[in-house]
Amino acid sequence: MHGKTVKESALVTSIVMLPEDTNPAGNVHGGVIMKHVDNTAGVAAFRHTRCNSVTASIDHLIFRHPVFVGDLLTLRASLNMASRTSMEIGVRVEAENLLTGELRHTASAYLTYVALDNGGRPTDIPPLILETDEEKRRNQEALARRATRLAGRGRG
Repeated sequence: MHGKTVKESALVTSIVMLPEDTNPAGNVHGGVIMKHVDNTAGVAAFRHTRCNSVTASIDHLIFRHPVFVGDLLTLRASLNMASRTSMEIGVRVEAENLLTGELRHTASAYLTYVALDNGGRPTDIPPLILETDEEKRRNQEALARRATRLAGRGRG
């Protein structure tokens, strides 16, 4: 199985936040942002594996700043780590006030996806080819998070 680079599966998506995404005060619901995070990471996982991939966990979803109606939400997803059947995808969320141009880092998350074969069983995925020092650093941090997750499940 040939490996794939981080760039081959990376994804950037943008969505304007509308009134139906918000509470009465005009703040976007965290669940709306979470849905977009999961969808964006899921496409990156699919691009890497070219098969059905499902969310296994979402770690460290941290909301830093609110998002408001009318903001442009931009999500940047890329693989940090690939093991035999699972992968970690990092997603950075930014909100842009389209009137002023102000850009805010509003959230970040790490998601683990598992690739499934046609029978719904975990299947092998391509290895991740790391090309830059930044990708290598992110991979090492992802491996440490994976070890912590597995140890917490008694599988360390």
